[in-house]
Formats: sequence, structure tokens, C-alpha cells
Amino acid sequence: MTVYFIGAGPGAADLITVRGARLLAASPVCLYAGSLVPRELLAACPPDARLVDTARLDIDAITAELVAAHAAGHDVARLHSGDPSVFSAVNEQMKRLDDAGVPYEVVPGVPAFAAAAAALKRELTVPTVGQTVILTRIAQQATAMPEGEDLATLGRSGALIVLHLAARYVDRVVDELRPHYGGDCPAAVVAMASRPEEIVLRSTLDSIAAEVKAAGVVRTAVIMVGRTLGAEQFRDSHLYSPERDRHTC
Repeated sequence: MTVYFIGAGPGAADLITVRGARLLAASPVCLYAGSLVPRELLAACPPDARLVDTARLDIDAITAELVAAHAAGHDVARLHSGDPSVFSAVNEQMKRLDDAGVPYEVVPGVPAFAAAAAALKRELTVPTVGQTVILTRIAQQATAMPEGEDLATLGRSGALIVLHLAARYVDRVVDELRPHYGGDCPAAVVAMASRPEEIVLRSTLDSIAAEVKAAGVVRTAVIMVGRTLGAEQFRDSHLYSPERDRHTC
């Protein structure tokens, strides 16, 4: 049978994709991270489904659950918050399933940065202002960052930076980005994007750290820094320009 790595979205249960919801409803086994995946999603599982909270399991225990379900002839819904392609730790699971000969598929989900942009009501790419988005994190108590991917280096591009897993270290983020972006650069933090308890903070690089601390935000948040967040004067996109030749694709 098949293991389905399903992006559960950023938090709101109805932001899972139609495909993800269909597979969830058809899988007799579901593994999920209880600290991140909304409980409402589990209501879509079959009534007699085996539900396994992986929050306290290591990679070997998780793999054992997946392999055992496959051996028993069951499809498995493996729910990951956001989208599996970014900071999801699916690589090590897929590698182990390859070694065990267990088939799997990946179902995309709504990533946290997209939900944060929606909460801010902002397009992250703006013509003539910024066309590049960098998704990254900082090395603190997690895996070290590769050489050349530190904030001081990435900040030289001036592109919009979206930081995951960094809310606790907002002072460090500000200190490392200020030399490249300036203290007046627009910055925002969205915590628990799409959830009822969502927190949206709009500020500048100089003052965002104080606002994050005042709001008590320490986790489940993304930090965004870049000029596109505050862009008001820009040229319209060529996509819908009246001068565009509609007969060419």
C-alpha cells in the first residue's frame, strides 16, 4: 500500500487541498504531529482509523509505524503542517521508506509563508520593487546552516526574506539584517497564520522586535523583511497590461 505525505496547511482545517482531504478520508492509518496539525482535520479520518501522534516519536519509531501499516495492507496519511517541500523533515522519512521498499507519494499543501502573505493582504513580488523571495531560517538550537546561507550573506541581495522558526531570535534577525535593509525597511510577523488566534504585526525593522516581544510571540510564526511589504508606488504587471499582445503565449 502507499504512504501519502500530505501538506495539512498552515493551521485552518479548510486550507488542506481537496486531494489531501480525499486521501485523509480514505486512509485507515494517520500519523500527525499533534502540536502542529489542527485536531479538526482528524475528524475527516475514517471512524475506525488508527491515529498516531508523532510529536514524541523519533524517526525510527515513525518509520516503524509506516512500514507496519504498509505490511498490513493499509494506506497511510502522514500529515505535515504547511507544505512538505519546506522545513518538513520528510527527506529522512522518504529515504527510509526507499530503503524499506515502501511506496509513497507527496501531496502539496498551503505553506505558512503563503498564509502569512494572505493575512497581510500583500503580494510578495511587486513589479519594479522586488521579484525574489528567500525562504530561510537561522541556526540556533537546530541544524547548522550551510556556508553562505547566513542572514548577513543573504541580506546583501535586498530581496524579501521570509524566516521560519526564528521568532524567539528576533533581536538577532534585526541585528543581522539592519545593515543591508536599513532600520526603516518594512517588516512583519504573522503568528498562527489562518487560525482563529492569528496575530499580525506590521512594523519596521527597527521596531519589530519590540512588538514581537510585547505580543508574546515565540513560535509558530514567520518573520518577513523587505521593501515589497510596504510598496505603494509601482508599475502594473505586464501580465494584464493593455499593451500586451494577447495572441502570443
